Amino acid sequence: MPIHIRFAAGDPLRCRFAVSPLWEVREAVRMLGRPLRPGRHLPWLRRMATAAAGLDLRALRLLMPGHGPAPAFLCPPPGGPFSVIDDELAQVRSTPPDRAYEDLARSLAATPGAADAALGRALLEDPGRTVRELADLLELAWRALVSPDWPWLRGLLEADIAFHSLHLADGGPERLVGELHPRLSWSRGTLTVRDEPEDRPGVEESRITGGEGLVLVPSIFVGPDGVRGFAPERAPGTTRPEAATVVYPARGTGGLWTEPGGGPPQALAALLGRGRATVLAALAEPATTTALAQRLGLAPSSVSAHLSTLRGAGLLTSYRFGHQVLYERTPLGIALAEAA
Repeated sequence: MPIHIRFAAGDPLRCRFAVSPLWEVREAVRMLGRPLRPGRHLPWLRRMATAAAGLDLRALRLLMPGHGPAPAFLCPPPGGPFSVIDDELAQVRSTPPDRAYEDLARSLAATPGAADAALGRALLEDPGRTVRELADLLELAWRALVSPDWPWLRGLLEADIAFHSLHLADGGPERLVGELHPRLSWSRGTLTVRDEPEDRPGVEESRITGGEGLVLVPSIFVGPDGVRGFAPERAPGTTRPEAATVVYPARGTGGLWTEPGGGPPQALAALLGRGRATVLAALAEPATTTALAQRLGLAPSSVSAHLSTLRGAGLLTSYRFGHQVLYERTPLGIALAEAA
């Protein structure tokens, strides 16, 4: 269903990126609810089958309609560039019951029969209790599904933001959104989000922002074909100080769950040494020292030493993004790794 988000004057200048662990939890729950099929996340899905077995995720899945809004209080825009899960869950728990009821009713109405089902009626019966129970369930899902891999996932998300931030500064929103996903487009202050491949022709939705700008959130679990757009619907006479949010698939997830193979190419290892060659080969996408160490199963101190040597040889470059330092190959490093 296409969503057209019309921005107030100056809103495009308030465009920012953010990492949200809560969004990753939600998308991980959504992914686990789909039929198992081949794809880049299949190793993770198989690994999570046991971890998810003890979680009753039916309430969250009922509030994720295929065509329609999820409750807005369950997906608040990240408050800063590097949100932490405890702060995001505290924001969910602070939702007033009257607002929760409105969001729950709107979401359930998007799925025929959901509001009249036993679970739907229970969610609406006591919205204050529902907020608490859903927040507790999100916290359990975070611990079981996302937290164990979060250092590596966060590093990949921050690398994606660093990459796209340069393009935002260089070409503005119009150039940027076309690079984030083919189902995003920008024209004359309006962002169009076609959030599903099976868009229904003639059914469209429009939102007008209220000067709070746009938050762009990269996601591991939204999948390469998915993109989601959210803009708060403002009731007459009320305001919600929330920005429009677009969640898009992060770069570099193709080999995310692939176990390290038999090492780097033999010729590259002979030239650089096995450790440095392994690090160079793993940097198909920018990454931090911590993320590389976790993925490769090496000590952070060893990875740091290899990165310094490779950078000194002109094969890598580094730049700071927030509190992290990201490394990526130079053109020389790319040529060397790909030739090998």
